[in-house]
Amino acid sequence: MSEATLHAERAAASLRLERGLVVLAILALIAAPFFVYPIFVMKMLCFALFACAFNLLLGYTGLLSFGHAAFFGGAAYFCAYAVKAWGWPPEAAILLGTVGAAGMGLVVGFLAIRRQGIYFSMITLAMAQMFYFFCVQAPFTEGEDGIQGVARGHLFGVVDLSIAMNMYFFVLAVFLIGIFAIWRIVNSPFGMILRSIRENENRAISLGYSVDRYKLVAFVMSAALAGLAGALKAIVFQFATLTDVTWQMSGEVILMTLLGGIGTMVGPVVGAGLVVGLENTLATSGFPVTIATGLIFMICVLIFRRGIVGEIYARWLAPAAGGEGGKG
Repeated sequence: MSEATLHAERAAASLRLERGLVVLAILALIAAPFFVYPIFVMKMLCFALFACAFNLLLGYTGLLSFGHAAFFGGAAYFCAYAVKAWGWPPEAAILLGTVGAAGMGLVVGFLAIRRQGIYFSMITLAMAQMFYFFCVQAPFTEGEDGIQGVARGHLFGVVDLSIAMNMYFFVLAVFLIGIFAIWRIVNSPFGMILRSIRENENRAISLGYSVDRYKLVAFVMSAALAGLAGALKAIVFQFATLTDVTWQMSGEVILMTLLGGIGTMVGPVVGAGLVVGLENTLATSGFPVTIATGLIFMICVLIFRRGIVGEIYARWLAPAAGGEGGKG
């Protein structure tokens, strides 16, 4: 069997596996609030969307940002302030947070995208830290107290989001829309160009693509989707605090993505679920959460180099590839 045919069959097998996992995940999420505390699942969905937004930049473009917490937490502040101070409905406030995060992404990306490797990462970290200190001192963020008492309100003036189940299915709908948007971006011609830039940037330049422009657009898209997750979290928990904009939050989303599997659609969701579940379990145990996450990171790097979902893909596809190769 030719190498091209074998590659096509492996791609088809990967697609079938991913679709199966997605269907199972959606069914599980629909049933989840009837068996698990809804607030916990909503938190997991917010962070899963955040991780998927980050994975769009790292997994499919090859850019490692250390400052994505600025977009996540910044959108949370924008959304919370719009609801509490201006009385905006939740859908408008979430849209404001998303657009605000996209604007921040445009500024940060314009300054950082001209550099590569660790220099790009450090610029994003520096800009995120500048925003953190701005949030510490800015009057509208209310300093270390954060913006508290944010009303969930009524969705489109009709659906009461103070009811837990209404809020849950709203969060699930936004999460699925965000995931579909990422899937559509990744599987579009634009996404193919992003992958070519990740694999061989010099070749993409030689083919005539404006690499910096594509990187900037991907950065803004990733920032906007991270902002969508942050704004949604502000409505779910009814507050926005400095915790959302710290560098630890940026590190946490990196851990989620690495643990689940870089460059996969399902991986960041799995990674976010494991990290959030671990934090929730250890919150009352007295065991330091940072030590646990550090140990998980070490295990992931040493054993699961591809991440959990990445290893599943490799183990699923390797036997099939070997069998087909033998027949050829």
